[in-house]
Amino acid sequence: MKDKVIYKELSYKIVGILFEVFNELGYGYHEKYYERAIGKGLTNERIKYKTQVPCKITFKGEKIGSYFLDFLIDDKIVLELKIGKPYSKKNYDQVKAYLHATNKQLAVLATFTPKGVIFLRLLNINNRFEKTEAELNLIKVRKLINL
Repeated sequence: MKDKVIYKELSYKIVGILFEVFNELGYGYHEKYYERAIGKGLTNERIKYKTQVPCKITFKGEKIGSYFLDFLIDDKIVLELKIGKPYSKKNYDQVKAYLHATNKQLAVLATFTPKGVIFLRLLNINNRFEKTEAELNLIKVRKLINL
């Protein structure tokens, strides 16, 4: 059976960088400082990325607004950073909208919390959003540790 993890190697490197940043900085900084540290980590790993990438929202072919992605990594993966409590429906919906607007297949929603960095991989397969088994297990863990 083929490996079903989308962009496996790249997404694992991204998650590794997230943990490196948290291990060195800890919790309590503004999002922009985590963004800068992650940018340095991506650069050190020679991974191409853009920050604060404008993304058009269109209706019937006309622009009606814009999003700004925290990161677009290797023109494949959307990385959205948050501070505080993980897994808010608002944040989840925001990242789903980013995937829909960009037509990218994978996003990582990373939240820096007092207890560590928590991440969620969101998949956009034919504009259907699915949580992987790993994400469902993370939700169970979240409930166990009361985040």
